[in-house]
Amino acid sequence: MSKPILKSPSEIESMRRAGGIAMRVLRRASAAVTPGMTTGELDALVGRLIGEFGAVSAFRGYRGFPAECCISVNEGVIHGIGDSRRLQFGDLVKLDIGVRFEGFVGDVAITVPCGGCSPLGQKLMDVTIRALREGISFARPGKSTNDIGRAVQQVVESAGFGVVREFCGHGVGRSVHEEPQVPNYVDRRGAVRLRAGMTIAIEPMVTVGSPSVKLLDDQWTVVTQDRQPAAHFEHTVLVTDGEPEILTRDDLPPLY
Repeated sequence: MSKPILKSPSEIESMRRAGGIAMRVLRRASAAVTPGMTTGELDALVGRLIGEFGAVSAFRGYRGFPAECCISVNEGVIHGIGDSRRLQFGDLVKLDIGVRFEGFVGDVAITVPCGGCSPLGQKLMDVTIRALREGISFARPGKSTNDIGRAVQQVVESAGFGVVREFCGHGVGRSVHEEPQVPNYVDRRGAVRLRAGMTIAIEPMVTVGSPSVKLLDDQWTVVTQDRQPAAHFEHTVLVTDGEPEILTRDDLPPLY
């Protein structure tokens, strides 16, 4: 395992700017989610919005990914590709956006109910948001990646939901994925101690049923094995000498 990268004050400033752009794009794109629009249209909108801020998609071309952002619907967990699928009322739309600005990446995700959702869908989103907040609260010097994972896991499993294990959070900076990995559960294989200056993406991926997932034939889209709904929320977070700082934020009231 390579050593986590600590960011300098000037690099952190660039990451704040990248994170702010990512959140502004996320706000506008999530507000546009409506029944009848295609996921391809949503992806194109994200691309235009990123460009308006003078940034570029951090995802397009990353390891060959073919879209501006990740759009995963209902049983889709992560890495979905926008296409001709038309969104329906009640769909749970996971929108994962990465932008590159001044050489650094802001990575943020939300689950949006398309027009509305069932009580179960709302509970799933509420629990995932609560798990994210709890995980972020442990992003402090002296804590470890397992402290974050334990916090997320306890919130999710106490609500009767599942935690995806095949994918996890990660360091983020000049690259979309850096060390360390940040699992959403207690990883018995080991943990990384957190230090001020680390920037990490914390992103609970939560399922209504079994936490098992599978990869579709497009070699990108990850869905729940039992085809039950999933939710996904994410923030890029800076470990400081005090309170954790969410870098994917703007001056408006928090979305979640």
